[in-house]
Amino acid sequence: MTRPAARAGRASADRLARLLNLVPYLLARPGIEIAEAAHDLGVTERQLREDLELLWVCGLPGYGPGDLIDMAFDGDRVTITYDAGIDRPLRLTPDEALALVVALRMLAETPGVANREAVERALAKIESAAGDLAGAPVEVRLPGDNARVRELRAAVERGRALRITYYTPARDETTERTIDPLRMLMVGGRAYVEAWCRRAEAVRLFRADRIDAVTELPEQAVVPPQARPHDLSDGVFRPSADLPLITLRIGRGERWITEYYPCERVEADGEQWLVSLRVTDLGWARRFVLGLGPEVTVVAPAELAEQVRAQAVAALDAYASPAGSATPAGSADPAATGVTR
Repeated sequence: MTRPAARAGRASADRLARLLNLVPYLLARPGIEIAEAAHDLGVTERQLREDLELLWVCGLPGYGPGDLIDMAFDGDRVTITYDAGIDRPLRLTPDEALALVVALRMLAETPGVANREAVERALAKIESAAGDLAGAPVEVRLPGDNARVRELRAAVERGRALRITYYTPARDETTERTIDPLRMLMVGGRAYVEAWCRRAEAVRLFRADRIDAVTELPEQAVVPPQARPHDLSDGVFRPSADLPLITLRIGRGERWITEYYPCERVEADGEQWLVSLRVTDLGWARRFVLGLGPEVTVVAPAELAEQVRAQAVAALDAYASPAGSATPAGSADPAATGVTR
């Protein structure tokens, strides 16, 4: 199962862009045939008709007669008869202008943003139009925009190779690596360095908050020609067939897993769901399952089920009385740890 929320978000964004273009397009072509408009806009006639139906309920606040976009149909031709002011020049209020200035400043500071020059040109135009308001004492700081991120960004812009000390939670280990940075990225509110890792001999993503130490080397970064940036359109983690596949039986309270993690298979099993997903390694999967509630049971692989059972039993033993006579009241029973025996 792919990530339905992500697909729905992209579809909604695509439809919003179409609707924003649709009204001025139709205003410039009164009486155009729906088939011709669909061809020009790159959509099917059915999709265009659905977009036109949605425009009926779009318009100005109040959303009553005289506020909503209106159209006239003559057979297969359509004409916009009221555009709800969409053709009027935009006049920003002081608050709107300041909000745009802050947003553009933040975008200009985002690591890895494409075409920064275009952002800076747009910012200059808005600041010029805003006048004295643009000089308001507003400080823009991104999430995670700390000294380490600024240090990494400066090194990447200078094109230097870096020696880093990096913590990998999936293996619970810290390693020393020499990397040749490609770019800085901001994904899901976290900063990353994408770089050629000389240790792994491959392109890797390093989370800035997991870099314990960084040294800028005097040598320039040299990225091999075979190095290619990752496609992060679906997030940082990209499951592949060579990663371990685990299957869990989950209850209603844990169905959020299917929205938060990319799943290969989701099947109904009575009131429960069978969920299969790829993981970086079984060590991470063990910690993941142990952090979930009693509504989760490991179905496969057997190795993971045994690891979870063993660690759950060890945790229960740690709560046992010195004489080992009984499990303290309130402690979980091994049968409730989400483990298939």
